[in-house]
Amino acid sequence: MDEIAITIDGRQVRVRRGSSILEAARSCGVYIPSLCDHPDLKPTGSCKLCVVDIQGWNSYPLACTTPAEDGMVIETATDELQEMRRHTLEMLLALTNHPVSCLFCDRKDECTDLRECMRKFPATVGCKYCPQNGECELQKAVEYTGLKGIRYQVSYRNLPVLKEPFFDRDYNLCILCGRCVRICQEVRGEGVLSIHPDFHRRHWIGPLSLIDSDCKFCASCLDACPTGALYARFERWERPTETTTTVCPFCGVGCQIDVGVNDGRIVRTRGRRGDTPNNGQLCVKGRFGLEFAESPERLKTPLIRRNGALVPGTWEEALSLIAEKLSGYRGDRFAMLSSAKCTNEENYLAQKFCRLTMNSPHIDHCARLCHASTVAALATAFGSGAMTNSIEELSDAGCILVIGSNTSEQHPVIALKIKEAKRKGAKIIVANPRWIDLCKIADVWLRQRPGTDVALIHALCRVILDEGLIDAEFIEERTEGFENLREYLEGEVTLEEASGICGVGLPLIREAARSYALNKPSSIVYSMGITQHSHGVDNILALANLSMMIGSIGIPSSGINPLRGQNNVQGACDMGALPNVLPGYQAVLNPELREKFETAWGCEIPAEIGLTVVEIMNSIPERIKALYIMGENPVLSDPDSSHVVDALGKLEFLVVQDIFLSETAQLAHVVLPAASSLEKDGTFTNTERRVQRVRKALSPPGEALADWQIIAEIARRMGYGDEFSYSDPSEIMEEVSRLTPIYGGILFPRLEGGGLQWPCLSADHPGTRYLHKGSFTRGKGLFHAVRYRPSMELPDGDYPLVLTTGRILCHFHTGTMTRKVPDLNLLRDEELVEISPQDGASLGIADGDLVNVSSRRGSVRARAKITEKSPLGVIFMTFHFFEAPTNVLTNAALDPVAKIPEYKVCAVKLSKVEV
Repeated sequence: MDEIAITIDGRQVRVRRGSSILEAARSCGVYIPSLCDHPDLKPTGSCKLCVVDIQGWNSYPLACTTPAEDGMVIETATDELQEMRRHTLEMLLALTNHPVSCLFCDRKDECTDLRECMRKFPATVGCKYCPQNGECELQKAVEYTGLKGIRYQVSYRNLPVLKEPFFDRDYNLCILCGRCVRICQEVRGEGVLSIHPDFHRRHWIGPLSLIDSDCKFCASCLDACPTGALYARFERWERPTETTTTVCPFCGVGCQIDVGVNDGRIVRTRGRRGDTPNNGQLCVKGRFGLEFAESPERLKTPLIRRNGALVPGTWEEALSLIAEKLSGYRGDRFAMLSSAKCTNEENYLAQKFCRLTMNSPHIDHCARLCHASTVAALATAFGSGAMTNSIEELSDAGCILVIGSNTSEQHPVIALKIKEAKRKGAKIIVANPRWIDLCKIADVWLRQRPGTDVALIHALCRVILDEGLIDAEFIEERTEGFENLREYLEGEVTLEEASGICGVGLPLIREAARSYALNKPSSIVYSMGITQHSHGVDNILALANLSMMIGSIGIPSSGINPLRGQNNVQGACDMGALPNVLPGYQAVLNPELREKFETAWGCEIPAEIGLTVVEIMNSIPERIKALYIMGENPVLSDPDSSHVVDALGKLEFLVVQDIFLSETAQLAHVVLPAASSLEKDGTFTNTERRVQRVRKALSPPGEALADWQIIAEIARRMGYGDEFSYSDPSEIMEEVSRLTPIYGGILFPRLEGGGLQWPCLSADHPGTRYLHKGSFTRGKGLFHAVRYRPSMELPDGDYPLVLTTGRILCHFHTGTMTRKVPDLNLLRDEELVEISPQDGASLGIADGDLVNVSSRRGSVRARAKITEKSPLGVIFMTFHFFEAPTNVLTNAALDPVAKIPEYKVCAVKLSKVEV
């Protein structure tokens, strides 16, 4: 790091070149008051409090806007500076009418923890009633400068407190610093808030109602507020007595969070700043969604089915019954579903239990339903089936192609990086049948028909080829198979035909292709809109072709970046919770690799590839008799879910291990209460291959135990105590490290900061920010001449519409966790069928009407939402709401390679429910 030497208040310090004086002072622990400055915002110098004295200068510059220069001698707290600050604070308080009783009180130290004000000030102005008391930046500035009172009269403005979901807005305490407005615009890219200045009278921040605006309730404005004007209601009255840094339990971004706890309850949540995927930012779920852990609906004791009903039992009864029953199903009759919500250590034990204790190859988890096609395709093309680059790098890309990803709703913090790239001048291309939030900043929006992604990508490749935009040197030196692709594109792909198939006009296709090829480094971002197809592997192989054609891979801010859906779906795959690979993607069919695990575990393991989750359901009861499900809810998440319910009902023995009595758990013979990720230690691996520590912040409710403890105890009772004799998750990770080369340097002590990105091959390896530098994992990147195949189920006269599915911002997966948070339900508490205005008009369906949605597999009922987001002939639904289980409709037809179901194209019909 390039540094300079400066002197601050008599201390010589070295600071980063390019720092402002304020940043330099903070970096060495020197406090300079500033109420408008924020680390995420560009300095404006509007509050004028950060004046400093620089030797040789004949003025008093602002520390926030003045760069530190080598050799500077700076004073920050002279009598003259403090006097200037006191005058500034006086004027600020007078102009904004901020209550002063909370600032100038000689008895505040006498007030009790019960918030009783010794001077009997009303709750509206007393310091003990302020949510920021003791942490207010205005209080701190007043105390630091020694301001004892003001000469001007101020009066309480008595503005109404605006009540929103999760938080309140009390603009009686607003000092018009503008930080909330600016962070909403500059960092989050929303621009929802606006200043209404009316000094001395009724200044406030609009709009009047956030729930009626485009607010995403991320709470960045709350975190930026220097006073108590904005505050989360659940944080108002208590301060944390201990704070634990852990990882958000929702999507695959892996945001680090600081969880503040008091008396066993969560009283504060903040995004952690620094070397983290989120650098302090969170979405509404990460900021306010942890309330699920304290839900009274949590499982607290084992449940055992007796006389047809699930009734409470003891751990001894439950574990003894499970050990006895499972002992009779060893081998091909047993299957296990692991969990993308559980830790790496627990997923490792799940596959070890299945292969070793149960001698069964049938281990799978929900990655089969989302990114199995990613693993298969990218491993074939590049040699590694993971995100090639880092989240942080997206902001420096020259062009970003976002295809099949509603990033702002499904991975909101990653969307911030895309918006940052746009502010820096990047070209943004969105390819999505539906209008999504990123369309607002897109340079090109390609609205392809659902299921026609290969045709669209072929068209982009053909333009790049025809116009000579390929990177011939990269292709020659680092790839193979390009001539086959060239021959295919030139001989069988015409732009007119591809345009006709995908429904995107040729001018837009040409513009997108040129933007992608000419603005390197170019990055591709995709998610389940690409993967969840019967041709998902083809979609991703086509994207691999596109990236290699222009040589935009193996360098920073480039590559192909699949966004994983759940908090540890990457880690569950890494740990071998898949039927065809052992931990670290070591092939089950490779006898040498299999022997390594057999030697370590002291027993032979199955040599064949097991069944996938859909194949498991299809094999009940003829082949699979007993099933152990850990932290999954296939009754709502799996396709053709009526078939899943029917299959689970035919099992001879079903064990479900979860934190709630989910729809799946209700069908079990034994239900085991598990600890949530907030109640245990371990690691998660996020979408960018970053392994991060999960730390225990709460105690599990009742008798609930961590999943790893439960699995180890069952294995012990089945005769494998020595092989499962772990006292701490760190010991499990040590075993993973010994057996899994890509995790060779991953050990708990090395993860105390921002984590490490695999491959991390040894204890001194720094981790890998981006893959395929210099060469691909497989040696040379492999082009594939994939052919466009229509989706397996297309609309027809009986079912004329296409249903496509996805997630929304305020809920997650099957709603097991987020539906337990009341304020998240305020944002959305029911399923909606998003229909285009044209389809609504032709079917006689108005906004809010109750409709039946039917497919060849079943029918559900929900309310219609007429919206321009949906194109003609396409409807959209989520799978968050058990009251309208959308996956009753979806198709379990599989991709022939990855065996992933066809979620994203399902033929349906609509009918209005007559009341």
